[in-house]
Amino acid sequence: MELPKRKTIRLKDFDYSQNGAYFLTVCVKDRHELLGKIDVGTNCVRPQLSEHGTVVEKEIAILNSTYKDVKVDKYIVMPNHIHMIIFIMAENGRTQFVPTIPRIIKQFKGAVTKKTGFSFWQPRFHDHIIRDEVDYQNHWLYIDENPLKWADDEYYCNNS
Repeated sequence: MELPKRKTIRLKDFDYSQNGAYFLTVCVKDRHELLGKIDVGTNCVRPQLSEHGTVVEKEIAILNSTYKDVKVDKYIVMPNHIHMIIFIMAENGRTQFVPTIPRIIKQFKGAVTKKTGFSFWQPRFHDHIIRDEVDYQNHWLYIDENPLKWADDEYYCNNS
C-alpha cells in the first residue's frame, strides 16, 4: 500500500538559503499549550513560560551562534506556537555553507526534542518571505502584539 505524498508548502523554486528575512511560525502538535500560559484579559506582554517553553527560548537564542550567517531578529514563544523573524545574511551572497530555512527549523526542533525528551512539534511550519520594510514592520508588530491578542489568536484554544 502506497502512502499519500504530502504536497510541499514552500514557495516553488525559491532558494530558502538566500539572503533575506523570513517570518516563521512553528506550532505544537494539536495546539497543546505546552510552552507557557497567558492569562486572558490581562495586559500580558510576555507569556509565563513553562519548562518546555524555557527550553524553546534557550534554543532560539542558540540559533544565533549555531549559524554564522543566521540571525534571529525577533521572536515570541506563545503557549502553543512560536513566531520568529530570521535573517540569512551570507557575506558574499549564498555559499555552500549557508543553511536553508527548513534545515534550520529541522535542527531547532531536533535540539528541543533532545532536551525535553519527546517531540511535541507539528511536522511542518509556516513561512513567509519578508519582501520589504513595510512587510518587516508589520510582522515585527504582529510578534510584539501577539500576547496581548491571545484570546483572538487563531491558535488559541480555550481549555477552561
